[in-house]
Amino acid sequence: MPCFVILIALIFPRLALFLVWILSNYLGRAYQSVLWPVLGFLFMPLTTLAYAWAINAYGSVNGFPFAVVLVAALVDLGAIGGGESHRRRRSR
Repeated sequence: MPCFVILIALIFPRLALFLVWILSNYLGRAYQSVLWPVLGFLFMPLTTLAYAWAINAYGSVNGFPFAVVLVAALVDLGAIGGGESHRRRRSR
């Protein structure tokens, strides 16, 4: 079951972030204000989820949790950049 949840979060990170926000206090424990989760929902949802997991599971972002957050950030940035390059190719 946890692997299925992780798979859903990778495929639909905004949906997973929304469900985590509605159904638990997971984001509230990781972030001090509402601003960062909202910005994360708009721009980098997978990184927002990874950071919340790192803070809730380990208490900080050092070592292995840092690697997970870094990979999530790279995946988010790759999705943003991949969409832009696809748009440029399509418009030519």
